[in-house]
Amino acid sequence: MPATPAWPPQSTPRLFVATPIVAGSIRVEGPQAHYLMAVMRTKHGDPVKLFDGTSGEWLGIVESLGKRDLTLNVTEKLRECEIVPDLWLCAAPLKKGRIDWLVEKACELGVDRVMPVLTRRTVVDRLNLDRLRAHMIEAAEQCGRTALPSLTDPIKLPALLRDWPDNRMLFFADETGGQPALDAMRSHPGPAGILIGPEGGFDDSERDLIRAHPAAIGMSLGPRILRADTAAAAAVAIWMTAAGDWQ
Repeated sequence: MPATPAWPPQSTPRLFVATPIVAGSIRVEGPQAHYLMAVMRTKHGDPVKLFDGTSGEWLGIVESLGKRDLTLNVTEKLRECEIVPDLWLCAAPLKKGRIDWLVEKACELGVDRVMPVLTRRTVVDRLNLDRLRAHMIEAAEQCGRTALPSLTDPIKLPALLRDWPDNRMLFFADETGGQPALDAMRSHPGPAGILIGPEGGFDDSERDLIRAHPAAIGMSLGPRILRADTAAAAAVAIWMTAAGDWQ
């Protein structure tokens, strides 16, 4: 007897919806409608997976198609919203392209919050947060996340350290030396942040300021010199291995 095909299929497109999802009809327009109709060739009766960042993942069935919009009938909840590992990524802004890649990978790897941190050697002091959020939404749609990371306004390093929560460790990439990252993270479980400096690294006074913070732990990411975006992705992956949802 042939196996019953999975429903909805693995190939079902996923969309982020900015408004809370409930059972019933929902209208999709703009770029999302174009994606479904022109790129995915969605037809009447086809399934679409939906998520709003808070209520989980839902199944919508195409009810009607217009020239520039379509209507979905939300029929059931497929999954509850995920439990997100309590990790913040605090990283100095990078040039366009590299910062886009960084926020995408932070989302895919399971980070809860992305915080741009301005340092003395930061080469970018203005960020298009709307563009970065759009990249995170695309990443969440692709990787199956049901909860979007939050994205904060840029903050200067001294202010970040001043307001850092007492109950959250701060692992910072210290190019002058530190504990092996995996050892440091396994030794200090619980809520955490990862601090990554700019391409030129922290200057001496910033490094002293970070080291003086009671929550800060210097860590080494190995013997090679990593680009800032590579260092961020590597550090997040190590934390997920030690304390996150990769266990």
